[in-house]
Amino acid sequence: MFGKKQVFRIGSDGFNGAWYPCSTISDRAVILMLGDSAEDRMAKSGAKWLNGQNVSVMAMSPDKKDYGHHSYPLERFGKAIAFMRAQGCRKLGVVGASTTGMMALLAASYYPELSLTIAISPPDFVMEGFYRDGKDGATERPGDYESSVTWHGKPLPFLPYAYRHPEYWQKLREEAKAGGDKVASRRMFDESEKRHPIEESERIKVERIRGKLIFIGAEDDVLWDTCRYIRRMEARLAEMPHDCTCESWLYEHGTHFVFPDSMLRMMLPVGSGLLVSFMFKAGKEHKRQCRETRLDIDRRLRTALAEW
Repeated sequence: MFGKKQVFRIGSDGFNGAWYPCSTISDRAVILMLGDSAEDRMAKSGAKWLNGQNVSVMAMSPDKKDYGHHSYPLERFGKAIAFMRAQGCRKLGVVGASTTGMMALLAASYYPELSLTIAISPPDFVMEGFYRDGKDGATERPGDYESSVTWHGKPLPFLPYAYRHPEYWQKLREEAKAGGDKVASRRMFDESEKRHPIEESERIKVERIRGKLIFIGAEDDVLWDTCRYIRRMEARLAEMPHDCTCESWLYEHGTHFVFPDSMLRMMLPVGSGLLVSFMFKAGKEHKRQCRETRLDIDRRLRTALAEW
């Protein structure tokens, strides 16, 4: 498959994204959700890394530049899939990290055409929507009990946050300061579950995912307890009939940024390791272990993509 970069907008195309095709012939493509724009450095670097594995990329984001996630129509994935199929892509996958790790799992659970799902630091439930609009000086705030995603115009049931605006952002700042991190919300998510035990309708139906499913997470993640969430998804798959082959790559150290090391270096040619140390106390105290984690993920992910 040969081609040029193409940009897609919600108004004209039904979704926001950027197509980064391989420079060589390939019938494999993935939807990639990284960063706050399909055209920012994070998305471009992720696409470049995947292009290097002979995989074309459709980067997607909620809007032209917006990391907030609220009422995102899952049908947008269907439009992206239709485009990639029209380009001759036979094998399709999806990759997401953090909140978009949740999006990747949801997309794969609704679209059986996706035969490879890579979820980095994901939750196992539908999150409440959140905004990054700077209201009242807060970097982030929850929606007014608004789901992060919709299907055919209806919001999917979600785990509500323990706090409302402006307490939400105040609690996140307090937690980060107490732990010596730049960002943290693990206690908030634990409190959310304590106040509202997750209901079955709010859980991601991972048993509907087809093909290869890869979970990646670290125990020292301070955004949320992703390893616990991943183990719950493993237990769910063990109890229910499913057609996917699942692998969980869980590490003691790695922080929320459990990316392939060479991909992170593309995102930040100078100081990729420094970013992890700057953002997270665990990244500073366990630099070597975190890098060993990223190197292992790098090796294993290259192998998984080659075998796909």
